[in-house]
Amino acid sequence: MKITVAPSAGFCFGVRDAVNMALETTAENADRPVQMLGHIVHNERVVEEIDDAGVKVLDNIEQADPGVLMIRAHGTSPKIYDQANERGMDIVDATCPLVLDTHVKIRQLSDDGYPTLVIGDHGHDEVVGISAQVADARIVANPEEVDQLGRRFRKLGVVVQSTQNIDNVNAILAKLLPRCQELRVHNTICHPTVQHQADILTMPAKNDVMVIVGSFTSANTMRMADMSKTQNQRSYQLEDSEQIEEAWFEGAQTVGVHAGASTPDVVIEEVIARLKEIGGPDTLVDR
Repeated sequence: MKITVAPSAGFCFGVRDAVNMALETTAENADRPVQMLGHIVHNERVVEEIDDAGVKVLDNIEQADPGVLMIRAHGTSPKIYDQANERGMDIVDATCPLVLDTHVKIRQLSDDGYPTLVIGDHGHDEVVGISAQVADARIVANPEEVDQLGRRFRKLGVVVQSTQNIDNVNAILAKLLPRCQELRVHNTICHPTVQHQADILTMPAKNDVMVIVGSFTSANTMRMADMSKTQNQRSYQLEDSEQIEEAWFEGAQTVGVHAGASTPDVVIEEVIARLKEIGGPDTLVDR
């Protein structure tokens, strides 16, 4: 059996930097609490590591004690910074630089007089943070929701959740264009996501079985698994090596492995090791 691992599999630089920053911050602040609003990324193994390091996860800023507030890779709303400052907290900002750039872009659109719209998943932490940068931003998750906007726009400014599927974005824009005299779009899908999606568009057709590694709470990983499944029905999403079923690989000569941007290297390596056990001593791994 031959195992091919996507070059882009696993942590993007924004997640890697945020995790490292969280571990460094706890090490440097052993005498006071390090707190975070929500989990750092959508991956259980990473969350456990951060919890073990001593980061306290809060549901809201009102629960915070004096100390350090760490902003996650997904970013947050301006009012959180204000509330933390009012409480005298030190802020460690681990927001992905590409997400911060989207914050800048949507504020500029608003300052230039454009009503703003975010293409993204409702309730997703990154989308909530982006939309909170301006007043009255609208969120559209799919082409069908464009009809719910209910009116034409003289002009409209658009930004995009960093992990969106480009086909979904294009479909939404195609429906927006007839409704707008002027449509200004910033394609803020990040490069790691573009590479992830490029790999997942080619690998399923080249392999008998596809394995997508990542949490079922990760929108990025779930989107990749859906894209793989449309091309290869023998596509399986799993969170760790213990969820692998040998029956998936019956008769398979080639297996492709991809992983979401919040999946740590150690989990990917454990999956590869388990696949090598299933494949036997002649198994080859191509990275």
